[in-house]
Amino acid sequence: MTDWTADIESAAQRIAGHAAVTPVLNTTAFDLGFPVEMKLEQMQHTGSFKARGAFNTLLAGGVPKAGIVAASGGNHGAAAAFAARALGHPARIFVPEMAGASKIALIRATGADLSVVPGEYANALEAAQDYEAKTGAMQIHAYDAPLTIAGQGTCMREWEEQGLQADTVLIAVGGGGLIGGALAWLNGRRKVVAVEPATSCALNAALKAGEPVDVSVSGVAANALGARRIGSICYDLASRVGVTSVLVEDDAITKTQHQLWQRARQLVEPAGATALAALTSGAYRPEPGERVAVLICGANVAPDPFLTET
Repeated sequence: MTDWTADIESAAQRIAGHAAVTPVLNTTAFDLGFPVEMKLEQMQHTGSFKARGAFNTLLAGGVPKAGIVAASGGNHGAAAAFAARALGHPARIFVPEMAGASKIALIRATGADLSVVPGEYANALEAAQDYEAKTGAMQIHAYDAPLTIAGQGTCMREWEEQGLQADTVLIAVGGGGLIGGALAWLNGRRKVVAVEPATSCALNAALKAGEPVDVSVSGVAANALGARRIGSICYDLASRVGVTSVLVEDDAITKTQHQLWQRARQLVEPAGATALAALTSGAYRPEPGERVAVLICGANVAPDPFLTET
């Protein structure tokens, strides 16, 4: 069995000085009747938690002359390209058309070699795997790789160091990298609620089926949470450690996205609002006295109000 605590501790030491330490906000701004502690991971480099796993993978060593390759709905590609540039490696990023102009522009700004492919994330992953086979470039998987999971696990480790008091942490789920890292670090010490859009729910479907299964993906958060199949590492952790799975509708996500800006001045993409939407919509109702926290994961809103080029 993987010693995730040791792996995440090593990752934290490895990425120190490369990944940002993101702040925590305690607020009653959402009129829930109880306070919410939020970790603002959307303030990480390139606007999402993904930089943690990217830096951990690259700093672990063994990057070939061909550099790195990654497939992404947008956020992971931007983070992998950012980390590669910071460490002096060439990067080739594959994204689906649904990534959108804002995230495509963000990746291009890193100087990476970018390919936009038709279809969904799964199609971009196939193209990236073909490129890996042809060139020998290092594949940085968006979520289903031990170094990625360990890197993302540093987020929860950091939050506990910052004094996290919650009994329950709500985390949005796409392919499972962020919540997988959290489950690996916490190892059952706190309740974890997995929040997915009703139209992109790979973990929920896997838990019902008893194994990872393919799902269709669509909706407002699909370019960040649109994995067709949950990662095997996340599924194994969720099955072993235990997770509560809830679904939220697109209108709840969009409403919460607006509330985050209007009430807390946090500009986030739909994926970044998804976990909080479980509280604001009532999809998850805490027990009396249950202390809750929400991990805000992404800031790459579309359309980007400050985008000057595509």
